[in-house]
Amino acid sequence: MSKDPDKWFFDRISRDLIQLHSIEEVLYSGRTEFQSIEIIRTGSFGKCLVLDGKIQSSEVDEFIYHEALVQPALISHPCPETVFIAGGGEGATLREVLFHNTVKRAVMIDIDKEVIATCKRFLPEYSQGAFEDERTELHHTDARGYLAKCKETFDIIIIDLTEPIEKGPAYLLYTQEFYRLVRQRLTANGIISVQAGSAAFTELTCFSSVYNTLKSVFPKVYPYQIDIPSFGGPWGFCLASLNLDLIMLPSEIDKRISARGLKKLKCYDGLTHQAMFSLPKHLQTDLSKPTRLITDSEPLYIYS
Repeated sequence: MSKDPDKWFFDRISRDLIQLHSIEEVLYSGRTEFQSIEIIRTGSFGKCLVLDGKIQSSEVDEFIYHEALVQPALISHPCPETVFIAGGGEGATLREVLFHNTVKRAVMIDIDKEVIATCKRFLPEYSQGAFEDERTELHHTDARGYLAKCKETFDIIIIDLTEPIEKGPAYLLYTQEFYRLVRQRLTANGIISVQAGSAAFTELTCFSSVYNTLKSVFPKVYPYQIDIPSFGGPWGFCLASLNLDLIMLPSEIDKRISARGLKKLKCYDGLTHQAMFSLPKHLQTDLSKPTRLITDSEPLYIYS
């Protein structure tokens, strides 16, 4: 390894685990009103978006994360027309949503306009023109405040936020109170999709707490995982709904993929869906254990 620490990026996976990435080039480094932001080119994963010192996505494997976050929810819904996105500054989550020919309106709320501007400049291949799509409605405000004030409901609500860091911009969007608000803003067959943190069995605090908190609000909650190399291993997600059974046969998923005109998917299909929701026994056991509820008065902070 190079002895020059400036040529290595230290990505803190957890309090006790750090992943090193060689830095070929720092394309941008700055600080917004809400968080630090860097765009770096790494040796293994190409260009990466880094917020508050943590890799949020890499050009090599961002399709895995964004397809895993978006596609199971939208495919599980019989006809998603209205979608709400909290976060997702790269525009890749919005990109995946707009691939669906059923979607008529996508409302994206990201409080940090500088992150979006920076990603448009340095990572345009992530959004692929999604910000300019006539179905897109972009707001720079607090997602929780927007949902509290608006009266409309959505078929899909996607929570694509940074992990809950103390004094960070997202920690109050992981709480029971927030999920109750989301429930009020979903249509009868609506689905919420949440990125839920590491699914490595030594680092399950966030995943298990998000799952447990969602279960206190929604009658149907489905945890799943997929390996994301740039994140250092398996990553957890949750779908939740009031009514829908979100587990389907691979053949039905592939049929819906074809009907929706999803020709650009590189990761997700019927077999991948089945694999993501087929959790290993140790993970099933750990998620079934009683764990903490995340609330406004007792929020979850990672690394604390």
